[in-house]
Amino acid sequence: MNTVVTSKEAILNVSRELVREQGWGALNIRAVAGACGVSIGSIYNYFESKSALTAAVVESIWYDIFHFPENESAFDSFAGCVGWAFDSMKKGDEKYPGFFTLHSMSFMGEEKSGGQKLMAQAWRHIKDRLYMVLISDRNVRPEVFDEAFTPEKFVEIIFSLIISALLQRNYDCSGILGMIGRVIY
Repeated sequence: MNTVVTSKEAILNVSRELVREQGWGALNIRAVAGACGVSIGSIYNYFESKSALTAAVVESIWYDIFHFPENESAFDSFAGCVGWAFDSMKKGDEKYPGFFTLHSMSFMGEEKSGGQKLMAQAWRHIKDRLYMVLISDRNVRPEVFDEAFTPEKFVEIIFSLIISALLQRNYDCSGILGMIGRVIY
């Protein structure tokens, strides 16, 4: 058996595959070590506990699902970006069945705050990208935002609607896109 894993990312790739193919119940140190072809101790070199591994896998799956295109100008509009997010959610739900509704139960006890912190980082990444697309959208009416209704607040509202749709497994974004069109264009 190998005793060295080449990277933390290799462990996360294998872990994502385990979750994808077998569900959350398959995610444990022994199963990951076996799937990686390494000793259990090798996994502990990268993750101090099952909770730490689970938190890192959750964050990794969020980034896999919502990996924004590297090209900053990939979206010509904020509405297009939101449509892409819904499409990504649908594909993510197909790729990782039950992820959106089940992963939050993975953070138990004292390890809960660390997992929530990693999920918050993934969400911050998504909101930051939505914000960047919004302020770059040349079709947004100039008078839409003011001190009380800022682009940041609008992104928070839209992100809340995205999360709500995600938890309900409702990937029809036509209502949200209609609202976006009426509010900012």
